[in-house]
Amino acid sequence: MATIEGFNIKNYGVLKDITLGKLWNTQRNRPLTPMTVVIGKNGTGKSTLFDAFGFLADCLKLGVEEACDARGRGGFERIRSQGSEDPIEFQIYYKQDSRSRPITYELAIDADNSGRPYVTQERLRQRRGGQRHGWPFSFLWLVEGEGVAWKGQELAPRSDEEIAGEDGNDTSFRSLLTRIVASLASETKTQESRETETIELQDKRRLGIATLGALKQHPRIAAFREFIEGWHLSYFTPDAARGLPLAGPQRHLNDHGDNLGNVVQFMEREHPERFRRILERIADKIPGIESIETETSPDRRLLLRFNDKGFEDPFYAQQMSDGTLKIFAYLLLLEDPTPPPFVCIEEPENGLYHKLLEILAVEFRSHATMGKNSPQIFVTTHQPYFVDALSPAETWILEKESDGFSRIRRAGDDPIVQAMVEEELPLGSLWYSNYLDAR
Repeated sequence: MATIEGFNIKNYGVLKDITLGKLWNTQRNRPLTPMTVVIGKNGTGKSTLFDAFGFLADCLKLGVEEACDARGRGGFERIRSQGSEDPIEFQIYYKQDSRSRPITYELAIDADNSGRPYVTQERLRQRRGGQRHGWPFSFLWLVEGEGVAWKGQELAPRSDEEIAGEDGNDTSFRSLLTRIVASLASETKTQESRETETIELQDKRRLGIATLGALKQHPRIAAFREFIEGWHLSYFTPDAARGLPLAGPQRHLNDHGDNLGNVVQFMEREHPERFRRILERIADKIPGIESIETETSPDRRLLLRFNDKGFEDPFYAQQMSDGTLKIFAYLLLLEDPTPPPFVCIEEPENGLYHKLLEILAVEFRSHATMGKNSPQIFVTTHQPYFVDALSPAETWILEKESDGFSRIRRAGDDPIVQAMVEEELPLGSLWYSNYLDAR
């Protein structure tokens, strides 16, 4: 399962320039843990951070212009950091699996003369086998829709740094790309050139990985595209789960959870033992729930039926509490037989009894660390009871600075906090008592 070891976001709302985990040029930093939780006061940027992942996924699915307007974002200038004229930038440092070399994805989005957003730069790069230092080699590099891509699984024999020249001072994307194209033009008979394509996209508002990732000759680009497409960003609302969808089993829970009953149908039919285990855990956490079943109405609508031990007649989803539906939806998501590689959840505590929060945090971590097919889980929260179950290494603190922009730091980097947790003081209690505040 692919995992994100680190990422950087620039000029996205209050996130002027934040980095979590390790990047290709910050190898001394510790990578992100299987479960990462971001905490902070209201207004520090937790929702913006969650939306940044959604924005990137929407860019791949819809294109950058549509993504800027989707989900109430209000357009490019509303998204870009206030007062900034620089592009919005993302950098993701990830591994396709535990044995593969990390890959860096870089994306920059700016506005053209008419104010419409477009992709100014896009790059995928990876160090060659045995290469421990120097620049990784770019196997996809596009500047304003034009550039080069290398085919196949193996990297070309030279790095960007080598092509640029040891004494080259101009290392901008445009300058280095010009040198690469010129180098390839002078080496038309080499294996490197035969494995290279010159790319010119028709639409600069679409990501290059969206187009090239659909081609068989670009398996590494395709793998990254599939990774992003597989993300699950939870916009779950209990009211959506109370809807009456048409009957029919569905394999995966969607972003809003309005197909909850369809996924139950699928689990009942295809994975009855796994579904039974989910029910057992729910019964352990929510006393009284004996079984959960589906029922099809005469007009082929799907009803989700909860059977309570104390009552003869069942309750339907429309009658169940928000907390019960949320716990059930999260457990169903985690028990997906083919889970998404990356799960992002904003404030799971809303509507839940406070004593369930620590249990939920433990459930998230246990599924994130089960093995090679475990999803990586990213959560934002402002609930100390949830934070009580966390370790300092997996907890990041967002704070507002005097200029109005946010900064972020890992709780585990504070030796005092680390020592207090080792003395069995809960992290959430330390946060509540202001011990996690900047000193």
